[in-house]
Amino acid sequence: MTNDSPTLKSLAEFIALHPRLLVITGAGCSAPSGIPTYRNDSGEWQRNQPIQHADFINLAASRRRYWARSLAGWPMVSLAQPNAAHQALAAMEARDQISMLVTQNVDRLHQQAGHQNVIDLHGRLDQVICLTCQQVIERDTMQQRLLLINGISAPVALEHAPDGDAEVEEQLTRELKVPDCERCGGLLKPNVVFFGGAVPKTTVENIFSQLDQADGLLIVGSSLTVFSGFRFCRHAYRNGLPIAAINQGKTRADGLFSIKLEADCVATLAALEITNH
Repeated sequence: MTNDSPTLKSLAEFIALHPRLLVITGAGCSAPSGIPTYRNDSGEWQRNQPIQHADFINLAASRRRYWARSLAGWPMVSLAQPNAAHQALAAMEARDQISMLVTQNVDRLHQQAGHQNVIDLHGRLDQVICLTCQQVIERDTMQQRLLLINGISAPVALEHAPDGDAEVEEQLTRELKVPDCERCGGLLKPNVVFFGGAVPKTTVENIFSQLDQADGLLIVGSSLTVFSGFRFCRHAYRNGLPIAAINQGKTRADGLFSIKLEADCVATLAALEITNH
């Protein structure tokens, strides 16, 4: 995309006309940082469906499988670096063009890029929480405990998957020992919202409140297939709030947008940032 393309100009005009934007970002924003996405440009699953909340809670075998795969996949996420999209959005916030950023990603790359006002809609992968006493520990601490209790070095990831998941040898998923909470012996879970789980009501209400104070909504790199993000587009549209989107491929909200750029969000935001200098 050239810096003087009509589509880029239309996006620049949208941002200029709506100086209090609420932004929602998705997996397309983090993919160039090396973090795989769940769906392709058509919105179809690229892999087996991820772990379900109820299975993690109720089935020890599902928990072993999750942590075995996470053991191999977490190091890549922990080493991932923000890309030009994260940096451009942080720069827009610094210019008071973004009032709030809501990310569906759990990688914390927006915060690494210096973005201040961020809501992690689906939680954060760098934390682990005890479901009994609510103590939160660092994911890196959990990594060391998993390695120690199993007497292994980091397993090999046969193939990386979204959200710190990875294909591993099947034996590891069957035999992995999973530590309990050191404080109370409770069940430890990554501090994220699994598929089938619910975003905390207070988080949703906060975003709706912020959206009602915004003058425009910008979608970056999301198919909005999951209702947890789509509902904010629906709310904005019903209230007459203009919506712009940058996304390769179809989205659930295509009929709601004032402007849609069918383009790579990283290249688009990088080009947009160049025009601001």
